[in-house]
Amino acid sequence: MNITKENVDALNAVVKIDIVADDYQAKVADLLADYRKKADIPGFRKGHVPMGMIKKQYGKSIMIDEVNKLLQSSLNKFLADEKLEILGNPLPRMKEDFNWDAAVFSFEFEVGLAPTFEINLSEKNKIQQYKIVATDDLINEEVKNIQTRYGNVNAIDEATENASVTGTFVNEEKEINKKATFLVKDLKGKKNEAKVIGAKLGDVIALETKKLFEDDHKLQQILGVSHDEIHDLDITVTFTVEDITTTAPADLDKELFDKLFADGSVTSVTELKEKIKEDAEKQFLQQGDQQLLNAVTEYLVENTKFDLPADFLKKWLANAGEKPLNAAEATAEYEKSEKGLRYQLIEGKIMKDNDIKIDYKELIDYAKGFIRTQMAQFGNMNPEEKELEDIAGRILQNQEEAQKLQAQLISHKLLAFFKEKISFKTKEVSYEEFIKEVYK
Repeated sequence: MNITKENVDALNAVVKIDIVADDYQAKVADLLADYRKKADIPGFRKGHVPMGMIKKQYGKSIMIDEVNKLLQSSLNKFLADEKLEILGNPLPRMKEDFNWDAAVFSFEFEVGLAPTFEINLSEKNKIQQYKIVATDDLINEEVKNIQTRYGNVNAIDEATENASVTGTFVNEEKEINKKATFLVKDLKGKKNEAKVIGAKLGDVIALETKKLFEDDHKLQQILGVSHDEIHDLDITVTFTVEDITTTAPADLDKELFDKLFADGSVTSVTELKEKIKEDAEKQFLQQGDQQLLNAVTEYLVENTKFDLPADFLKKWLANAGEKPLNAAEATAEYEKSEKGLRYQLIEGKIMKDNDIKIDYKELIDYAKGFIRTQMAQFGNMNPEEKELEDIAGRILQNQEEAQKLQAQLISHKLLAFFKEKISFKTKEVSYEEFIKEVYK
């Protein structure tokens, strides 16, 4: 067997493999002998069928099968031994005059090579980082929300300015069908308030989504639509009134504090506000970190210049799926996935150059932390270590879940690396300001 690589250019190569009879004859002979032992052909005792008949009936198909197996294993070994970083999979060059009776079988594969490039992490203050703080207004609003959640609820027959209204928002065109609760006073504008004040159970009210609430984030939560959908959403929704209540706020006293914090860690309004601020800013940190990772990703993709074997990748995409794509479809698919591929290459190089790795123990520990957080939300604050181990083990047996957690852990490690290596321009904002700037 002879295997060679011929570089077409820096991003494309052709691997040539020549296979001769000595490479596969012994294996074919063994398989034919095994076939002969098992062959059950009328007129012959089992195991005594003439070898010539076996060769005539099965010889070529066995030979073709073995050559293809040898071809694939040899190609994979060559790519590994040569340490070639390839994109996609090798594409066989089809030959119309290929002859399975030839003395030498010659095969060629097109290969797309990963580019070489450098990554600049030394640029200063090019990427925006947000420090999201909990404002006094937000904290005071959350105190009111807590008082409302734990207050005494009374059903009423007709909506008032201070009522809480529950019902279902519907718009068939946008496939909106969402049950939600809101305070009448949270509606924006007297016109919208006037439509709801005085409404009774069963009433159906037509509302315009444009400027229905003070901010898009609240409207997004109410209607159950994405950030992308909510921008400039200007439709009519029907709202069917299903429940109307008023709430007498709970007193800010020891009874309420003990309901909120059974461990006795909060004993005053000041301590409650400090706890709200701490918890809110922990959540804001997660959102800020996600935005920062997105911003770094965007920056690196836009500012790390290298070429890709585009023609090869389009050809590969045309044949990679279950259904072949035509040239236009393959080009569209390439353009859709190009940015993601570029970041995969950038991410891989950063991890390789900086020895950023994850092992199974780290993945288990990360999974356990994720599970612990989930269990805490349902009131289990101190799960047994063995229980965490068992659940994590079961989750990681699911390949899809394991890949998802692995991707999250890699993102976590990369973010820590970026924070250490890159100088960001930092801006302190409220949560409302963050939403407006990031999702505007």
